[in-house]
Amino acid sequence: MQLPRLRSKPVEAIVVADDFATFDALPADLDAECGDGVWSVVKPDAAISMISDGAQSALGHVIVCVDSSDPDRIAGFAAVIGAGRAARIPVILLVKEAGPAAMHTLMRAGADDFLPYPAPPGELVQSIQRLRERGAGGGAVSGGGRGPGRRGMVLPVYSMSGGAGGTCFAVNLAWELALLTKGDHMRVALIDLDFQFGSVATYLDLPRQESLMELLASAGTSDGIDRETMAGAFTLYDRRMHVMTSPTDALPIDAVTSDELAALLDAATAAFDFVIVDLPHTLTTWTETVLSKAETFFCLTQMDMRSAQNTLRFLRILKSEDLPLEKLEFVMNHSPGFTDVTGRGRMKRMAESLGIEFAVMLPDGGKQVLQACDHGQPLEVFSRGNALRKEIRKVAQSMKDAAAERRSAEL
Repeated sequence: MQLPRLRSKPVEAIVVADDFATFDALPADLDAECGDGVWSVVKPDAAISMISDGAQSALGHVIVCVDSSDPDRIAGFAAVIGAGRAARIPVILLVKEAGPAAMHTLMRAGADDFLPYPAPPGELVQSIQRLRERGAGGGAVSGGGRGPGRRGMVLPVYSMSGGAGGTCFAVNLAWELALLTKGDHMRVALIDLDFQFGSVATYLDLPRQESLMELLASAGTSDGIDRETMAGAFTLYDRRMHVMTSPTDALPIDAVTSDELAALLDAATAAFDFVIVDLPHTLTTWTETVLSKAETFFCLTQMDMRSAQNTLRFLRILKSEDLPLEKLEFVMNHSPGFTDVTGRGRMKRMAESLGIEFAVMLPDGGKQVLQACDHGQPLEVFSRGNALRKEIRKVAQSMKDAAAERRSAEL
């Protein structure tokens, strides 16, 4: 099938689809990106011929649109991806519907980038531009997807005691970062590393997936984790934030090695600009790995004896192992208000006795926080004016500013 827009100009991009009508939002993005160029919609068999045809030297990229898990159709799409890789033409995989087996086949075929459909606003245009820059920067784009990518910030969140609000903080910090950076073409990921009782899926009303354990398992193979496999393992929340939930069944915390987790975080930072990690309450053999990869390690506490004692034990362990304490940023949840002189005095004495400073003080958000979590929505969606949400947004803004400063220093 070819669109009437085709005239005498050479084709700059081809869109490979069996049923292009199901991708109704795609033409506008292609028109915006191609400009004076032209694009064509073709079937998989015709696409292979066009890619292989030497006369089509103006072909800039191929977009493969998948809306089925049918093995025969998946094989056809995989053949197109393979042809693009052989011809050294960038291939973008746009997936509306496909099962795990189908995604595995497509990823192994060697696409250069992967996007879910509908893609976040501007994401397709950004992907096309990024692939063009890679091609112009020296050589063709390889299908493996393991070349230099982003250099994202790892932001772990660790609760010093149960109920300290670590998951709530991690979820809302990730969401606020996604909102603040939506016009900057930056990507935000949220990973739940509590394999036993992680609740990120609950707080965002998302189904639990097994992709986290599958990625960690592939980290120990010779192929490792490439960016396409990494991107396909996330669930896109509200077209803005990528989420990797904890698995359905509780698993032993020590089922993962430090090397596997390091590979996971390296792959995540190559694919995303911010990687927020919700950690389990238990200290593990790989906690040191997360700390070493972290830009800022948020420690959530409350003004109670449990948090104080656990913080003291935590600091002793880090000092005995000579780990970087400067990365720690202590966050006091349910902090007393300015008029609560007694409460603020207790908080000051707690900080002095532990030898720390509370860099962030989060107010009590009231019942709206619990209700937002139960409804599976970020605070910004459920209660935009909540005081806790406003403070978390300030933290997110500071992380965005820190990322901007780091990029400026690297230029």
